[in-house]
Amino acid sequence: MDLTLPQIWLIVGLVMLLAELISVMLVFVFFAAGALITSLFTSIGLLPSTESQILAFSAISLVSLLVLRKHARKLLERRSAAEYSEFTGETAMVIRDIPDNGEGRIYYRGAEWKAISETHHNIPAGSKVVIKKTDGIVLIVEES
Repeated sequence: MDLTLPQIWLIVGLVMLLAELISVMLVFVFFAAGALITSLFTSIGLLPSTESQILAFSAISLVSLLVLRKHARKLLERRSAAEYSEFTGETAMVIRDIPDNGEGRIYYRGAEWKAISETHHNIPAGSKVVIKKTDGIVLIVEES
């Protein structure tokens, strides 16, 4: 089976997209764009020679990387920066003492949760606490 140049550029673009999914470095996507656009230009006859295709691929990839990477990074960081705050401000009951600089347990919404004190003070079992924020699956609380 003989592949045409547009098909080769298409395969290169798809491989670059796959590499981006695996690496999540936000670099390969720009090379994928360069390869896919080069494939398009080659298939419609704008880039007849291999040299012009390589030059177009390099230029498109480099320009898109330099121009769009910062903007794409900001968009991705803004999305991931939003903190989960459903529990914030809710009241729970301490069921296992929360030591000064350690982990205890609270009862909240029908389940036990790991909890630490926001002020790093001991909170005895039976106390009511207010959830201030989350850190993964650990709730950071303050005695109410």
